[in-house]
Amino acid sequence: MTYPLIAEKEGIKIKPEHMEKEKLYHCIFNEKAVLVYKDSQDVMNCFEIEEKELVDQIKQCKDDDGVEKIFEDYIQKNNLKH
Repeated sequence: MTYPLIAEKEGIKIKPEHMEKEKLYHCIFNEKAVLVYKDSQDVMNCFEIEEKELVDQIKQCKDDDGVEKIFEDYIQKNNLKH
């Protein structure tokens, strides 16, 4: 299956037809992490992360499940859960 996010020189190409619902996809563009997922109603949700610590960890990650784990660890480490 083709990965739905492609970072190119001129920007990011998103292919929603290749996305599974409720699955997080990521790519790196201009030293930022771009996260995209399609929710259960086929609405695209996009986020951009600039924090260097997280971007560096995401760059080294090999799969989407690992990216989710990075965020879980970051939230716990920084006491961001209420």
